Amino acid sequence: MTIRCPICTVVGHVDHGKSSILDRIRGSAIVKTEAGAITQAIGASIIPLEVIKKICGPLLDAMKLNFTIPGLLFIDTPGHAAFTNLRKRGGNLADIAILVIDIREGLMPQTIESIEILKQYKTPFIIAANKIDLLAGWKKQEGALLNNINTQSPQTIEQIEKKLYEIVGKLAEYGLQADRFDRVEDYTKQIAIVPTSAETGEGIPELLMVLSGLAQKFLEKCLECDVDGPAKGIILEVKEDKGIGKSIDAILYDGTLRVNDTIVIGGLHEPIVTRVKALFEPAPLAEMRDKKSKFTSVKEVAAAKGVKIAAPDVQDVVAGMPIIQATDIEKAKEDVQSQVEEVVIETDKTGIVVKADSLGSLEALLKLLKEEKIEIKKATIGNITKKDIADASANKEVDPFTCVVLGFNVEDISGICDANVKIISSQIIYEIIDKFKKWVEEQKAEQQASELDTLVQPCKVHIMKGYIFRQSNPAVVGVEVIAGTVTANAPIMNRKGKKLTSVKGMQADKKSIDKAEKGKQVAISLPNLTVGRQINEEDILYSDLPEADFKKFKKLKSHLSEDQKMVLKEIAEIKRQDNVVWGV
Repeated sequence: MTIRCPICTVVGHVDHGKSSILDRIRGSAIVKTEAGAITQAIGASIIPLEVIKKICGPLLDAMKLNFTIPGLLFIDTPGHAAFTNLRKRGGNLADIAILVIDIREGLMPQTIESIEILKQYKTPFIIAANKIDLLAGWKKQEGALLNNINTQSPQTIEQIEKKLYEIVGKLAEYGLQADRFDRVEDYTKQIAIVPTSAETGEGIPELLMVLSGLAQKFLEKCLECDVDGPAKGIILEVKEDKGIGKSIDAILYDGTLRVNDTIVIGGLHEPIVTRVKALFEPAPLAEMRDKKSKFTSVKEVAAAKGVKIAAPDVQDVVAGMPIIQATDIEKAKEDVQSQVEEVVIETDKTGIVVKADSLGSLEALLKLLKEEKIEIKKATIGNITKKDIADASANKEVDPFTCVVLGFNVEDISGICDANVKIISSQIIYEIIDKFKKWVEEQKAEQQASELDTLVQPCKVHIMKGYIFRQSNPAVVGVEVIAGTVTANAPIMNRKGKKLTSVKGMQADKKSIDKAEKGKQVAISLPNLTVGRQINEEDILYSDLPEADFKKFKKLKSHLSEDQKMVLKEIAEIKRQDNVVWGV
C-alpha cells in the first residue's frame, strides 16, 4: 500500500473566489519552483509536497509533522456541479475541502448548501475567508498573514474581527464550531478559518499549511491506495474532443489504469463495458479549461490523478458514474451497478419525482429530501421527460401535493404543460427544497381557503336607524357589517341565539351582490320577518353558524382574521347559553 495525494475540492457560493483561489494556488506553485513541478491533470492539479513546502516555508516546519502525503490533488473543474458530482461508495470522492466565503458577504445560499453536503458526507474542511484585500483600508504587504493583519490600521483590524465573528456566529447556527486558524485549539472539533486574498496571494501559504497538516494528521489511513490493484474512479465529464472523438474525463482514486484495460462504467439502466483505446494527460502547466490545450498520450495512469480516457461506446455515459477496471467483468458490473442503485430510486409508492444531472448531485439532493421526510416515488439522472411528467401526474388522485418534479441542474424537455404537475428546478439544491416546501404550503392554504368558502361565514351586523326600506314580506333593512362577512343565503339569528330567517338577497349601490365584508353598508332582504316584531332598528344580528362549520373554522383558524375570530367567539358564547358543550 502507498499513500496517495489527498483529493481536495474547492466549494462555495458563486463569485466568492473558488476559481481564483485555485488559480492563485497553481500560480504560487509555478512561481515558487521550476516550471513543470506542478502536474496538470484532467480536471485536477497535483501539487507535490516539495512545492507546498517551498510555498509555506517555515510555516510547515512549525507543525513538526512527518509528512508522508506526496502532495495535494485539487479538483479544478469549475463550478458547483463538479462538487456534487464527486460521489463514491460510502461518501464524497473529495477527502478534504476548502469552503470559500467572501469575507464581506458571509454565508450565502450555495455556501449553506456546500456546508450541508460536506456535513452529509462527513468531509473535513477548512474555510478561506477570501477577498480581505477588498476590506476598507486594507494595505497589501509581503510576509506572513498574521503579521500583515496585525500591522493594519486599528479600524481595518476591527473590521476583520467583526466579519470573522459574523461568519463564526452564522456557522454556529448550522452546528459548527469555528475560529481563526491560529486560535483553533482542537482541529477535530473546530473548523479553521484562514483569511485570504486570491488577488494578492496573502493567506495562501497559511491555507495550504492548514490543509496539508489536516490531511497528514487525520487522513493518512484513508489515503492508503493499492497502486497495483484495479483502477477505480469517478466520471467528471463526457466530451467530444478534436482528434480524439468521444472521451471521458475521470478522477482515479485507487489503482492503476492502462491502455487496453477493460473498464466497466455505471449506467442508468445497465453497466457499460468498454476498452481503453488511449489515455491522455495535458501538457505541463496547460490550462485544462482552455480548449486549445494539447494532450500527451500515456500508457498508464496511477491514482490519485485525473485522466482523459478514449474508449468506444461511451456516448451514454453520464457525469458522476463510477468506473472500474475489470478483470472479472460480471463482478465489476455488479459492483458499479450496486453503487448506482444505492442512489437511484424507483418504486410504486406515492411521492415526488426527482431528477438531477449526475449520480453525486442526485444523492446529495435525496439525502436532504429524506432529512425533510419528503417521500420520493422516482429518482434518476437526466433531463425532465414526458415519462417524468406522467409519473408525477399519476399522483393526483392519491396525493395532489406530490404531483411535483424536482430538477437539479437539468432541463424540461418534455414539451408538456400539465396543469396538475408543478416543476421546480434550480442549480442550488436547498433552494429546490425550499421552493417545494413553500409550494406545498401555498397549495394547502389554497385548499383550506376553498374549504372555508363552503362554510356558513361568521358575521355580525347592525340594523342601522332610519334605514328600514320595507317592513315585511320580505323585510328589507340597511345594515352595517361589524365583523366577518355576510353572504346571500346565510342563516341569521338574534343575540339570544334564536334563528330568525336567511338572507334572501343583498344590494349595494342598487346592484345585487353575494357578500359584504366588515365595514360595508348594504341592504339585505329578510323573508318571514316583520320590522317591529322579530327585529328592530339598532338590533345586532349574527349568522346562525352550524356546529360542524364552527368546528371546521376552529381547525383552520390560522386562515381567519382577528375580527372573524372575535365574532366566532361571540357566536359560541350565544350558543352555549342553551348547550354548554356546543362547538367543543
